[in-house]
Amino acid sequence: MSWFTTYVRPKINALINKKEIPDNLWLKCPECEQMIFHKDQVAQQYVCRHCNYHMRMPVKTRLETLFDHGNYTRVPLPSSLVDPLKFKDSKKYPDRLKAARADTGEDDGIIVGEGYIGGFPVVIAAFDFAFIGGSMGIAVGEGLVLGAQRACELKAAYITIPASGGARMQEGILSLMQMPRSVIAVEQVKEAGLPYIPILTNPTMGGVAASFAMLGDIAIAEPGAVIGFTGPRVLQETIRNTLPPGFQSADFQFEHGMVDMVVARPDIRQKLINIFGILMK
Repeated sequence: MSWFTTYVRPKINALINKKEIPDNLWLKCPECEQMIFHKDQVAQQYVCRHCNYHMRMPVKTRLETLFDHGNYTRVPLPSSLVDPLKFKDSKKYPDRLKAARADTGEDDGIIVGEGYIGGFPVVIAAFDFAFIGGSMGIAVGEGLVLGAQRACELKAAYITIPASGGARMQEGILSLMQMPRSVIAVEQVKEAGLPYIPILTNPTMGGVAASFAMLGDIAIAEPGAVIGFTGPRVLQETIRNTLPPGFQSADFQFEHGMVDMVVARPDIRQKLINIFGILMK
């Protein structure tokens, strides 16, 4: 063989056929800024192995880590009004919805799934923060109500996983009406003698925190989750006083009795199984 065939041609082919590196091969932790291999991060359930920071987790991945063998059945959500107030800010509301649906592949910011955790029947309503910040509008309210109804029908535990900045301003008062609707839905689950457990993730704010999210029989929070009604700047200007550092953190809320336990994400599934073993037998 010639020198060109054995040496030069393979080098040229390597340059021409160079494999592209995927953009998401590595992730940078927002807290410690360490680079983490994507596959390792998925295996760690999006918890940084360097500093234990709990990153935002894709909602479908979260459901798969909670349900037995990752298997669950999605509950179809009813159609709801689109742009009932003809709202427009820098963009038209229908344009925002269209963009969010294209990015997430979902119709709105909530997924309701039913299945088993540790062999116990469970219905989960999980927010998708990637969909307009997980804001609670009519469709999300419908999902919360439907999830509660399915829990009562199946005699299953009901879990909500909020990840939301609060009410969806583009739906105005109709969005705020989802607060009492979600509270009534939770009360129906409790009246049926079934456990209701919210898992508070980062962030749990606004009308979400002021309604169903804080009504759990047992409230679980992830480490580092920000939980509260409004931001610290607004609160400080309102009460005209200095606020304690980290007053909206999960640990602060636990110390002051607002949540019952702070549980690392990889341990939440087993913690739920232990709770159901007590409450559902």
